[in-house]
Amino acid sequence: MDNDKIIEENQDLEDEDSLPPIGDKTALVTIIGRPSAGKSTFLNTAAGEQVSIVSAIPQTTRNAIRGIVNTSDGQLVFVDTPGYHDSEKKMNLRMRNIVADQLENSDLILYIIDSTRTCAEEERLITALLEKHQGKIVIAINKTDEKNSMKDATRKFIFAQLKDVPKERVIEISAKNDVGIDDVLDALFALAPVAPHLYSEDYYTDQEVDFRIAEVIREQAINRLDKEIPHCVYVKIADMEMRTPTKMWCRAFLCVETESQKGIVIGKGASMIKTIRVESIKALRKIFDYKIDLDLQVKVEKGWRQKDNVLDRILR
Repeated sequence: MDNDKIIEENQDLEDEDSLPPIGDKTALVTIIGRPSAGKSTFLNTAAGEQVSIVSAIPQTTRNAIRGIVNTSDGQLVFVDTPGYHDSEKKMNLRMRNIVADQLENSDLILYIIDSTRTCAEEERLITALLEKHQGKIVIAINKTDEKNSMKDATRKFIFAQLKDVPKERVIEISAKNDVGIDDVLDALFALAPVAPHLYSEDYYTDQEVDFRIAEVIREQAINRLDKEIPHCVYVKIADMEMRTPTKMWCRAFLCVETESQKGIVIGKGASMIKTIRVESIKALRKIFDYKIDLDLQVKVEKGWRQKDNVLDRILR
């Protein structure tokens, strides 16, 4: 055998060694749906960890948040996106752009639809956005175990709007009660390409420490505030310092738009801000393997939802 032939065969072996094992699949999956459809709940249930914050208040998710699911079939990297809805407000338009960008860059799409709500104009906005992506969509009809579920009407809407999505890729689930989640994962893996993993198998999210701390604080705040206040709050991490190998000190600000909102967030005798701080510390202990000493304050940043420099910082 000549030397050129030996070199070619050795190169072939090297190329084969660089490929992932047969059946080892990987996909970047964008999750899309209306506000409160159950996107974050699905992601947390599938990942088995608190990846994305959850609240009964619509539009809790503001960023594209990654959660990683590893199984014997491979790795699915989910991107939880802000709830997609019709609004001309600057911040909401920014969040809609986040969704559109993620759809273009993803391998697959998981469309989660709330079967307890009538499929109306906002749902049609989503299906219009998804029309050109039907070859890579799996649809999860959520909350089908609830008494007011309209799953048959929801199915009818789906098949009228997205005619090219096969019936086997439309799956009934309860994200809250972990029903049908494995079926959704199986359907996604069936479409996923064979490719190297994007993350180590011990990862369940790629969020930076400051972002995770800020999101936990925001979750504890919005779940204790009512009316418009939760939408007027964002969290700024001012300082972080590891003071010992097992303890971090962090100063954070809950930022609101008006003095009256500041008073509500602080509460009578500082009762509200104290509760938010204590509950945030408890939640952070479940995430990090070191203690976090949290210095939490409230400050006013008037009209922050209209300021590009703030939106650039908090919307990722």
